Amino acid sequence: MKKIARKINMAIIGVMAAGPAMAAVNESGLCTLLTDLRGVFNMLRTMAFIGAAFIIANWAWGYISKGKVEMEDLKNKGAGMLVGFILLFGVGMVLSFLMTTSGAKTIGCPELLEW
Repeated sequence: MKKIARKINMAIIGVMAAGPAMAAVNESGLCTLLTDLRGVFNMLRTMAFIGAAFIIANWAWGYISKGKVEMEDLKNKGAGMLVGFILLFGVGMVLSFLMTTSGAKTIGCPELLEW
């Protein structure tokens, strides 16, 4: 549990450190970035969803091929794989939201609506 708490704390520190940098960027610069790198963001979204699916499939296949579930293995690998899945799926969801019209309206980018 301490390892997970440390990882969550590091993620929170990273978000707090990136907050002022995002606040300094004007909205038009962010809109331009999203417009220019639309293909890259779509590819990253796809790769994040595929990575999340492979993590869960690998975990499930390990238990199917063994034919039994060992609690020690579940404690050691289960939490890390679940956190990895949640992070990859979350990245995919955020990128999906940013590339939709509702995401464009939320961040105030009217030129993103013209795709």
